[in-house]
Order: sequence, then C-alpha cells, then structure tokens
Amino acid sequence: MTTAQIEEQAELVLAAEECSDELFGVIHKFSKYEEKIIRTLTAHGPVLLRGGRGSGKSTLMLEARNRMQKDHGVIFSAYLSLRYLPLLRESGLRYEKFFCELVSRAIRSELKSQIDADVEFPQVDNGGDLQQELISLASVLGRRIVLLFDDAAHLGRENASSEFFDLFRSISSRLVSCKAAIYPGVTNFGKRFDVYNDATVISIARDERAEGFDEFFSEVMSARYASLTNRFVSSLKPAEVAGFLGKTVLGNMRGFVFACNKLKEGESAIGLAELGKCLVDLCADYYWPLLEEVAPKLGRYEPLVEPSKEIADVVFQLCGDSRTTSIIIHRVFCQEFAKPLEILEYAGFISKREASRALKKGGRGPRFSVNLANVLDVTAGRRLTQDLFRQWHEYDREDFTEVNSNSSVFNSIKIPDLPD
Repeated sequence: MTTAQIEEQAELVLAAEECSDELFGVIHKFSKYEEKIIRTLTAHGPVLLRGGRGSGKSTLMLEARNRMQKDHGVIFSAYLSLRYLPLLRESGLRYEKFFCELVSRAIRSELKSQIDADVEFPQVDNGGDLQQELISLASVLGRRIVLLFDDAAHLGRENASSEFFDLFRSISSRLVSCKAAIYPGVTNFGKRFDVYNDATVISIARDERAEGFDEFFSEVMSARYASLTNRFVSSLKPAEVAGFLGKTVLGNMRGFVFACNKLKEGESAIGLAELGKCLVDLCADYYWPLLEEVAPKLGRYEPLVEPSKEIADVVFQLCGDSRTTSIIIHRVFCQEFAKPLEILEYAGFISKREASRALKKGGRGPRFSVNLANVLDVTAGRRLTQDLFRQWHEYDREDFTEVNSNSSVFNSIKIPDLPD
C-alpha cells in the first residue's frame, strides 16, 4: 500500500472497527502506557477499560485480540461489540437471552477462524448455561478464554448496564477473563457488582503530562498524514504541532484525526494563522455539534445537555480570560453537576487529570484539562499567537483556573427534573 493510498483511506477511518486488517497495523501506534494496557487486556482477571468517545478503547481491544490470535495455543479470544439494537431496547431476561445468543455466535465464529479441530459451541440463552459452556470449552481447548466486550456501558443505558455487569461477573472465572469498554460516568453497576473488587478499572485518557506525549502524536501524524508534516512553516516543528494538537483535543484520537483532516484540506504552507483557524473550526464543526449528536444516546439524561452547554460556556470563558489550560472545580459543584460534567467528559470538552487538588482559597476539587479549541474560540481576538502557542504547548502544573465554593459563576444554571 503506497503512502498516498494510506493517507486517502486514513482520512475516512474515524473508528477502529471500520478499519481493514491491512490498514489497522499501519496507522495505529501505541505509547508505552497503552502497551501496558494491551498486556493487561491479555492477562488474567476482569478489566474495565474506561474512556470518552473516540479515546481509543476499541483500538486497544482490537489490538489485544490480534496479538492473542497470533499467540497460538495459549489464549482463545473473542471480540464482540455490544452496539446492537435489541440490547439497547431490552432489559431483564430478554436482555440476558440476546446477550448470550450474541456471545454464542461470536465464539462459534472465532472457533472456525482460530481452531483447526472440529470443536462445537452450543447456542445458549441464559447466563448459567453460558458460564458452564465457557468453562467446558476452556477445558477442551486447553486454553484460557478472553472475552472482549466493546461498547458495553453508556451514560444513558443504566438498566442495561446493571444487567450486563451481572452477567460479566457471573461468567468470569479462573479460566474465563472478561474485559469491557465503558464510558466515564457509568454509575449503575448493579447490586451484585462491586466495581473495585470485581474488576480492575483502567483509565485510557492520554495525559499531556506523560512522557512521550508529543512523540506519540508525532508518530501518528507521520503514519496517517505523511504529506502534512512537510507543509509546516520553518518556525513550526511537526513534532511540536502534533503534540499541540494532541493537547488541544485532550489526547482524543478521533478529535486528532478530525483536526488533521481540517489542516489537510488546504494546499498552502501551514503557519500559526492556519493552525488557529483549524482550532476555531474544530470548535464549531466538531465539538458543539457533538453534544447534539450524543444527546439521543443519553436516554433519560438528554435534558441535561443544555445545562452541560452552559457549564462548558462558563468553564471555557474562565480559561479563555486567564489563558489557562485547566481548571479546578470545587467538589460542591462537582457533586451538584456530576452528570453534566460526565457528559462533557464523555464528549471530550474536559478530561479529569487529578481526582482531588487543594484550592488556594480553601477546599478541594478535581482538576480538569480543557480542550484548547473551545478556549481559543472565546479568547480575545480568537488568534493563535506565538506566545500563546508556546504557553499552551509547554505544560505548567500551576497553569489553571479555580472555581471556589463561594463562586457565583454557576448560579444561573439549573438542573431540570429527569423523566422516570
């Protein structure tokens, strides 16, 4: 596959599930931290992989599956996306029936492609039978079984989430390891599932403070957009631009690809003016429409999209006025606006970097990094200068804005009553 063909196809691939096997290994790169996650996904024990939309959960699961399939004779793996309409609609015993049928079909399909011997797996329709058949299959194959469940739990599907985790816990055993991808803010794990005792929870968020952050996004840009790296003006180094864009989108790969596609649209040299325009376009064409797009997926939380927008406006205005890249919000507000903040994190507007940090005027609260596209949109002049580029690109642990407990910035925001 030529460089031009890779770029042409890479522009169209926003989700790992849509990527061909040939292209997958070419355009996907993994940092040291993500290599550790992949090893965890292939190891013993249940794992929950938590990350926002487009953060790379599916990519890591598919890469783990690919590596396990190459390691013949040790692990039998099956990858299954749970983005199926019956699972979205059903609950109770009907959810269990659909889920078990989907798993049964996925295992039979993988047996045909991975195992030479004539091994059968029956169609089962309840969790108890599925558990027993999986243990029996592991004994027949003489292998551990790893089940990778993608799109397992969402913000607006709490009932289905509790039923999934009930089954997740039931079928997990010494021979069967379940791994599942979930979004931030999945709160209803069910009565039987203890999230901290029954699984290892791994956050997939790419942190701009991590070693090799710039290098990782530089590798991705070189792999997917080789021609783009030759168009930057001499004062902009491709690695710095890649790292800056990675920080702009809070390490979110789908946002990064969207930004690179925007830059690639023109043919002229790319300087700060073009980079600034890319960020403003990203804000208008990607982030704000994204909240409208995800609204129907939120179920009973759909009415919270409007207060989420209002909170985002406040956060970005505060950061824009002070030209900071993160904000500490006092925990009283985080408790009051817990679900809207989860929606913003899911959509990539903010990303939690520290669970609790002291504020200068007293109290504690989480620190969130904010996406720079929206900050630039409210910054005076909406112009990316050399000083602003350097300030935002170079990480400073004291570069943050604070919202204290006695602040009035959120006073006008009201949380509507939610439907039952």
